[in-house]
Amino acid sequence: MNVIRIVAIVLIVGGIAGFFTGGFNFTREHTAVKIGPLALTVKENESVNIPQWLSIGAAVVGVVLLVGTGRKS
Repeated sequence: MNVIRIVAIVLIVGGIAGFFTGGFNFTREHTAVKIGPLALTVKENESVNIPQWLSIGAAVVGVVLLVGTGRKS
């Protein structure tokens, strides 16, 4: 497999996954206050939304790359 086919497959899988999940969540932890040996840490939940048009576009570009590299001139 060449690099273009691998990129195409990753785009297709990522586009489909982004379309069905809609985004992902993660927790970020940082120190809010530090006084001597005492430290107060805060955990924040962050969410990243993936637009559906971006997911569909990534999948379509992946399919075009995959089909385009399959043809031999």
